[in-house]
Amino acid sequence: MSGAMSAAFLAALLLCAGQPPEAASSAPQLTPDVPCQPPSANWHRAITEDDAARLRQIRSAWVEALAQARGDHAAEVAAGGALLDPDSALLGPAPPPGEYDCRTIKLGTQATGGLTYVDYPRFRCRIAARSGGSLSFVRLNGSQRPIGRLFPDTTRRMVFLGTVQLGDEQRAYRYGADTDRDEVAVLERIGESRWRLVFPRPHFESRLDIIELVPRVN
Repeated sequence: MSGAMSAAFLAALLLCAGQPPEAASSAPQLTPDVPCQPPSANWHRAITEDDAARLRQIRSAWVEALAQARGDHAAEVAAGGALLDPDSALLGPAPPPGEYDCRTIKLGTQATGGLTYVDYPRFRCRIAARSGGSLSFVRLNGSQRPIGRLFPDTTRRMVFLGTVQLGDEQRAYRYGADTDRDEVAVLERIGESRWRLVFPRPHFESRLDIIELVPRVN
C-alpha cells in the first residue's frame, strides 16, 4: 500500500486490537483466540509498507535461507520434504477452523556464525472462523505467539497479517503500531491435512521461519 494508512483505517485497527501495553488503559481486552481483525478483506489495503517489501522478497529469502541451512544441515533440509520446498503449495489453501499441533523451523541466519537450522518443539495453535467468513490464526502457548488474520489471496495461498505477543502479555499490539512486532506470512496447503505459514525475512535471528500446522488429535 503506497503512502501512510488512513487515519480512519488506523482507528479501526486500534479498536479491534487494542494499543501497546503502555497505552492500553482504555483498550478492549483480548483473549488469545480473538485476534485483531482489520476491517478490510483485502490485504493490499491493510499491509504496511515494510511488510509489503518483505512479502515481495519471499522467494529470494527462501532461496537464501535454504542455501545457508544446507551448509551444515543438508540431511535435515532434505528430510523436510514438502514442508521446506518453496514449490510444494497445493490448491485450496484455507484450513478448517479448529486446534492444530504446530512446530516452527527457522532457516538461515542474519548473524555471522548464527544457527542456520533450528527445529523447535511442537506447540498448540488455533484457526478460528470470524465474522464475515474470514479466518484467524493464533499460537496458544510459548514465549513468542503470532496472532492475526488470514486474508484470501490466490488459489494456492492466503496472506497472514498480525503481531507477536511476548511472555505473559495479555493484549495484542495493534498491527502497524510497532514494526518489530508486525508479522507477515503466507499460508499454504502442502498435504491432505497439512499446512504451513511462511514468514519471510523475520526481524530477528533467521532469514525464513516456517510454522507447520496439522489438525490436533484429542
